[in-house]
Amino acid sequence: MSMSSITARRKSAFSCDQCRKRKVKCGGEQPGCIRCTRRNDTCEYKLNPTLSYTERLENRVKELEEYVSLTQGNGYAAPNGRTEQPPTMTALPAVLPRTLAKRTYSEAFKGLKVDPKGGVTYHGATSFFQLPTSTMDEAPGVQDGGPSHMLDEGNQRKEKLVSNAWHQRALESFLETPEPFQFLLNIHWCWIQPLFNFIYRPAFTRDMEVLGPYYSHTLLNAILSHSIRWCKQNKEMQKLLEPYENGALFSRQARSMIFSEVSSGHPKVPTVQTLLLLSAQESSAGNRTQAWMYSGMAFRLIEDMGITYTADGSTTGLHLEDEDVEIRQRLFWSCYFWDKMISLYLGRTPTLQHCGMDPDQMIMDDYAEHELWTPHGVVYPEGSEYPPTTAHSISCFRWTCRLAIIFNQILLHIYDPSKTHTESELRACLQSEGQSLKQWWDDLPDFLKIDTANLPEHCPPSHIVTLNCLYHVFKILLYRPMLTQRNSMHGNRPRAEPHHLVECISSAISIITIYDLFCSSFGYQYTVLSLSYSLYTALSIFLLQIQAAARPNAQALSRLRFCINALQRLSVLNPVVSSALTLVTDTLSKLGLEALINTVGEENATQQEVNANSFSTQDDYTAENQGHSDYCNLYTEEFEFTISDETLEAFQLLTPMEATFGIGYD
Repeated sequence: MSMSSITARRKSAFSCDQCRKRKVKCGGEQPGCIRCTRRNDTCEYKLNPTLSYTERLENRVKELEEYVSLTQGNGYAAPNGRTEQPPTMTALPAVLPRTLAKRTYSEAFKGLKVDPKGGVTYHGATSFFQLPTSTMDEAPGVQDGGPSHMLDEGNQRKEKLVSNAWHQRALESFLETPEPFQFLLNIHWCWIQPLFNFIYRPAFTRDMEVLGPYYSHTLLNAILSHSIRWCKQNKEMQKLLEPYENGALFSRQARSMIFSEVSSGHPKVPTVQTLLLLSAQESSAGNRTQAWMYSGMAFRLIEDMGITYTADGSTTGLHLEDEDVEIRQRLFWSCYFWDKMISLYLGRTPTLQHCGMDPDQMIMDDYAEHELWTPHGVVYPEGSEYPPTTAHSISCFRWTCRLAIIFNQILLHIYDPSKTHTESELRACLQSEGQSLKQWWDDLPDFLKIDTANLPEHCPPSHIVTLNCLYHVFKILLYRPMLTQRNSMHGNRPRAEPHHLVECISSAISIITIYDLFCSSFGYQYTVLSLSYSLYTALSIFLLQIQAAARPNAQALSRLRFCINALQRLSVLNPVVSSALTLVTDTLSKLGLEALINTVGEENATQQEVNANSFSTQDDYTAENQGHSDYCNLYTEEFEFTISDETLEAFQLLTPMEATFGIGYD
């Protein structure tokens, strides 16, 4: 079948209602397409947008196909990580050929089957869907050729996946997606995808063209809806979003369509990805029930689809291709990481437990590791552009998952609300996970590590910033319960040691130092919820420090003031932050520090008036960021001090005015 015939069957990208009904090509112009304007028809974009090629794009793709066919054996990228610009060119098939994945097989995977609808599903030996007899398929043996043969085979699969990613990224650069859709998609790829890795980009963008299995209208609407908050103060984007109810249309469609997908009884990977995005969006909005429900559905679905068992392997009987296995591996770890984060935000027991799989081996396609990262949407003053920086997104996600494994133990053995933790359990957790965190930090590559004593001139990419802040958050959460007597009601507990307090305070200082660097480079509008939570965690330490001090601590007060200021700004973007600020306000009132609250509130009101149109012009960007370093001299100094017995005793005798600041036992 020719590419022309394939193209002719595709639905138009972002077609309006009238063009869809007449089955004619729509240009996607805003606010009304050319065809409807000429016919004097009402032009409405009600259905979900799906990308397709225009005739001009088809000609360009043919040129690119020719170029690729001539250079297929010459690698996929220049040594410096930049994609080489092709000359006049040609030869990419609409869907690149993919080979079957060959993985090891073990007893745990025998419940994996292909159901009558063609989907992979898992059922154990006790289920209606499997007879526990000896007639079950035996595990296929290891391929002949020994370890070196398996290594060569793995390298070949990796090369094919990387080559496929490069092909698709090259194609993507020639697409002409109308605004505001392209802007919102780029927001996702820049600020969300490298951190959570919810979606495998090459498969999504390819299948968006051919309506393949790794794309759905529901998922696209979820991406667009989730990206809206990153452009709330962008005047140009807000104008373009007006026909879509300022983005509310995307949100409504994603939520109504997801239940249709679930009720069909045939879930696919995009269904899980949509649920994860909806959960993240509801978490930010403070809708805890919806966030918990969506995430729970996602976790149940990956178990139903056998992803929890095939994240490190597959069987020949399942006919999974290399790309399928790659996507399933990534999706398991995306769910695993999000499980820890939402359990952290809501103070609940995590659902997914580590099952012996190595996050370092989960990704074959590391093309995105070498891509250049730029802060999409940020407008800089002339002459002060952000220098293109290597993304290191694959390394960052692998190290994030390794950190999540450590944090899972902290959640289970210190913060699990369904258990009463014993002294021996807590002591063992302090020792083992304290050492694990130290080892993790020591092993972390320098290109992912932010040294707060020697800050870089330009802030690293957002996902690297979040990774470093989460490391400090997890340290605080490990040692913070040791600082107060709140949890002694359940019996004896290990006595706090000076280094517990040092670790908490130094990590809190590191968080606000890194966040200050982030804001000075990107502004606060691009702060993800994980960074907001990091600030809240740092604030809890400064508040305990003030409460335990015999007289006001000027540095702790200034640092606390910085945190409150930042969180009040972020509460506009992440409404859930308002709940945390209410707790802070009540505690400060009990401490007689209402003046601090009022001062910060007045400053924020003035700043919000100044920044009403921030990031619309270069001058607005300067106004937005000029106040972020006001407190630098109060917290960026090298943090070296000793803890006296009196200071430590003051913390030990302290009962926090808000229980959430000393969480541990319940």
